[in-house]
Order: sequence, then structure tokens, then C-alpha cells
Amino acid sequence: MSLRSIPSSVVALGFVSLFMDVSSEMIHSLLPVFLVSVLGASALSVGFIEGIAEATAAITKIFSGVVSDWMGRRKPLLLLGYGMAALTKPVFPLADTLASVLLARFLDRIGKGVRGAPRDALVAEVTPPDLRGAAFGLRQSMDTVGAFAGPAIAMLLMVLSGDDFRLVFWIAVLPAFVAVAVILFGVREPDTQPSTEPRRFPIQRSQLRRLDATFWSVVALASVLTLARFSEAFLLLRAQSVGMENAYAPLVLIVMNVVYAVSAYPLGRLADRMNRRRLLALGVGFLVLADLVLAAAGSAWVVLAGAALWGLHMGSTQGLLAVFVADATPADLRGTGFGLYNLMTGLALLIASTVAGVLWTVVGPDATFLVGAAVSLIALVGLSCVVQRQAKA
Repeated sequence: MSLRSIPSSVVALGFVSLFMDVSSEMIHSLLPVFLVSVLGASALSVGFIEGIAEATAAITKIFSGVVSDWMGRRKPLLLLGYGMAALTKPVFPLADTLASVLLARFLDRIGKGVRGAPRDALVAEVTPPDLRGAAFGLRQSMDTVGAFAGPAIAMLLMVLSGDDFRLVFWIAVLPAFVAVAVILFGVREPDTQPSTEPRRFPIQRSQLRRLDATFWSVVALASVLTLARFSEAFLLLRAQSVGMENAYAPLVLIVMNVVYAVSAYPLGRLADRMNRRRLLALGVGFLVLADLVLAAAGSAWVVLAGAALWGLHMGSTQGLLAVFVADATPADLRGTGFGLYNLMTGLALLIASTVAGVLWTVVGPDATFLVGAAVSLIALVGLSCVVQRQAKA
């Protein structure tokens, strides 16, 4: 199998994710430091803002997924979601209070929520089942190229501009609009025969019963993992806590996302050839190691090593969990399935980021990552039991 086997719309969606992530990560890689050093926010405030932002995206995804199933179309919601994100990017350079940053993140994440479930459902629909690991891995990998290119560009611009946060935020607006253009001209929905029967609204008991125990077990596992993997803003704060200069803070996300991007596609291909739950267990093990390294970090180099392990965990698990959801969901409920999955993991992220902020403020950075390692270990033990049970079956 080669890259030519991947449907063109999946590749186009990869470029959409790439450009939007360049835009978003140019801002997000600097935002925690901007909040703390320019606006005087605390780590607790950062955790609350990040948690609210991601929970907003997750809650919105359930509605967009349901609507896309009801409409039988995904592209209009992709345009709406990415268009909203592009239009809200200028709010960041104009923000001068915590409330305005919270508003900007809130609106930006609504856009993310609107596009998330329909995009994942579209990837599943245009891709044969035996290529889904590679397809989701490729899209995730291209998304992550943007996620490390964005911080790299931000870091360079910070050095050249003398730490001018707002200038970097203004430049970040441009790639967001490129992403919208790629959707317009490069993404196509699968050809389907028009149905003569009216579509049922997915949020009703008879429809939700079609989501079986396999689907809900995937959602439960992903939620536990998310409790262990709080906002990446705390990776940036960890770098700052060991003395890394503000201009170089994005280097943490660059390292994490380079590893993420390099690993996601080959591991996605590997998932199409081996026991997927064993690969997922390996990915959870990487998160345990990442948390332990970050808890013990006393220098910037150790933080970068922890960030690399964090990226390896993401490359091993995120595309794979999306494949599990796609495989466990009926085709006409796929948007709803991804929406519910993202809702539950988003709420878990809100809890995790808030708790991480409290632990950081009250106890310290070490405790934050040690608790993350403990929760990850619980998830790893549970997943290992499932793998062993399947091997005996």
C-alpha cells in the first residue's frame, strides 16, 4: 500500500488541518506564556481557560455530528467550522484582558467543534475499512506537521520581533483563511444515491440503541486516557518553570509535534496489520513514561525529552482511537458517534485541566505530572487485561 491508495479528499483534509494548525499553534504555543507574563494570569486561570475552551469544542461536536448525519452531508459543516475559526483569529491580537482571551478561545473552539465530528466521519466514509488506520494516521500526521510548524514560526517571529506577541498573533490569521480555501476547492463528499426515505433524527432512543457496548467501551477508555492527558499548555508552563526563556517556549510543542507527525502515519499503517489494542497499550505506556520524566524534570532538556515521549503517545493513540470509533459505529450514525466520543473526552479534558491547574497551584508541577502518570497506569492495566482476555478467547 502506498500514499496513492489514500483518497484525495483525505489528503485535502490533511492540508486543511495543516494550515489551520499552523495558524492555531502560532497562537496557542505562546498563549499560556502571554497570559502569565503579559496579562498576569495564574496557572489555575490557564488551566480553567484551556479546559473551558476544549470542553466547548467537545460539546459542539455532538451537535455538529448529529446534524451532519441528519443532513447526510459533511462539507457544509466543515466550511462553517473552519470559517468560524478563521474569522475569530483576529480576536487574539486584540485581546487585553483574561475575559477577552476566554471569549476568543471560546469562539475559536466552537468552530473546532462544528468541524470535528463531520470531518472524521467524512474520512471514514471515503476510505475502505482496511485503509482506515493509514488514512486517519495520514490526516493526523499532516495536522501535526502544522502543529509543529506553527510553534517554529512563532518562535522565529518572537526572536525577530523582540517578543512581540501581538505581531505573531496577527500573522497567524493568514494560514487560517488558506485552510478554508482548500475546503472549497479540494474536498469532495462520496457519491451517494439520494434516499427517498426521510432521515431520522439521530438523538432518539431507537437510534442510540444501535451504538453497542463496543462503542461505549472505546468512549470510556478514551475518556480515562484524557483524564491522564491534560492540556498541553502545562508542557509550556513546565518549560518555563525550569527556566526556559519565553521566546523559546514553543520549542516544547515543536519537539512534541515533530515526534507526533513522524510517528502517526507509520503507526497508523501498522495498526492495519497488527492487534490494534496491543498498539494502543504501547501508546498508553509512552504517556506513563512522559509524565514521569516531566515530573522529575530539572532542566529544559529533560522537559524536551518528556515532550518527545508525549508526542510518541499521541502518534500511537489518537488516530487509532478514531479508527475504533469508525469501526464500532453504523455508517449513518458515524457523525453522532464521533460527536459523542468527542463530547465525553472533551468533558474529561475540562476536568483534567482544571485539576492539573489546582495541583500546580497548591502542590506544584511535580504532583501534576505524577497524578497524570498514576491515572495513565490505571488505564494501561485495564487495557492490558482486555488484550489478555482477547488473546485467550
